[in-house]
Amino acid sequence: MLPTLIRQQFLSHLISARFFAAVIITLLLVVFNTLVLIDEYERRLADYNIQKTVHRQKVEAAETYSTLELFIERPPNPLSLFSTGLEKQLGSTVEIYYSLVPLISNASARYLANPFLNLFLKIDLAFIFQVVLSLLALLFAYDAISGERETGTLRILISQPVSRSSLLVGTYIGAMICLLLPLLLSLLLILILLSTTSSIQLSPDDFLRISGIFLTTIAYVSIFYLIGLLISTISQRTATSAMLCMFSWVVLVILYPTWSQFTMNPVGDTHAEKSSVEREINQIWEEVDREKRRFVANSPLMGKPPWFNLTGKGAVAWGDGRYKVNLELDPQSEELVPHVQEYYKTISALEIRLAKKTALIREQSLERTDIQQSRWDELLMKLSPASLYRFATAAWVGTDLDGMLDFAEATQKYHQALIDYFYQEDAFASRLWFASDKGIVDWSNLPQFHFDRKDVWVNAHRAIPELFVLFVMNLALFSGTVQVFIRMDV
Repeated sequence: MLPTLIRQQFLSHLISARFFAAVIITLLLVVFNTLVLIDEYERRLADYNIQKTVHRQKVEAAETYSTLELFIERPPNPLSLFSTGLEKQLGSTVEIYYSLVPLISNASARYLANPFLNLFLKIDLAFIFQVVLSLLALLFAYDAISGERETGTLRILISQPVSRSSLLVGTYIGAMICLLLPLLLSLLLILILLSTTSSIQLSPDDFLRISGIFLTTIAYVSIFYLIGLLISTISQRTATSAMLCMFSWVVLVILYPTWSQFTMNPVGDTHAEKSSVEREINQIWEEVDREKRRFVANSPLMGKPPWFNLTGKGAVAWGDGRYKVNLELDPQSEELVPHVQEYYKTISALEIRLAKKTALIREQSLERTDIQQSRWDELLMKLSPASLYRFATAAWVGTDLDGMLDFAEATQKYHQALIDYFYQEDAFASRLWFASDKGIVDWSNLPQFHFDRKDVWVNAHRAIPELFVLFVMNLALFSGTVQVFIRMDV
């Protein structure tokens, strides 16, 4: 009997106008947005390659170690078409300098060809599924029980030798099969469109990530169908059920995810916290000034760095608390060169040690303020299945907060690689740190930066909590609907 019920529900939905509308609307939105998103990704990829070239030219133009301007870029994620997450909200350019440990807050978007791109976020595919499929699920469910009750069909069905729970299961499975058809067709079209562009090459891991998004979408759509089914079971009239379904959709998909971002501030006064951290850091770096004065007082060097009492010509730039020096010294200054080399060796070692100490303080402060606030916002937003779906898809893709922290971790490893390179080349104690009159730096051995996304199983591990909650919501809604339906008077 159950297969008959499933087939009956499936066919009734399949020939309905709402199913035709669901397929047409979903496919049109998906195809149009996929084309737009592919074009945008190719633009971002081209900008990424341009910036890599610009950064490489800046490295090659540096004649001394201290004039090195080293920037790295986060490559665009090819699966960001599915879920943009935080990829375009956080900067992608990071400067690497020996006396500054990069954090996630150091990323900048200032090198984008169009810096206003971050202000206008395109609609990704997950947003289409989130909004359109949830609405379609409610439209499929609002009259599933109330409509049958109004026409008297429900009483006839119940009089048959079939349990109420089986009737509910057949209704659910038949409708879900119809709802999954536009989703399957959408994913098929997406993959076809992706195969037509050479800029996006999907790996086997990417197909697993897409499969995870598909599974998450099924759980999400199922929740809204069960919400509609529960409302339809409780409601006496179809019109009442439709009104309640639309109200639930507006609240859960539109209003609550937006409202919840502004309702909780568990970290208190972040401005006071950050001001305190800045004062503490300033006190730490005062040690560098004291060491500079002590060193000069006990050496033949006189005056202020970087010229001291040297003579000659050259270029000196100062910014962000550091000197970029490229000198051509006169012969009478040669006897001071060893002392200048020892000065930079001593001060640089101190700056590296204090930079790590400063980074630890900033990282702890960032965790207590901005990141903790983001975690609390996520927690509150996850009371809505729509927000759960957004976080889960971003986790599968790698554009969630953890994915951005992965990039920050990679930049810190590269920062340490730069320091190791400087020590290996004895750069801090070298004449080439501040003068190029005896030769220029050969950057052929400079370590290159590579950022690879985490393994797909890491993405799965991060998406599982949200996916688990979605399945629990499904179970709770289905159990509640069964209990109400069993006790309902027809």
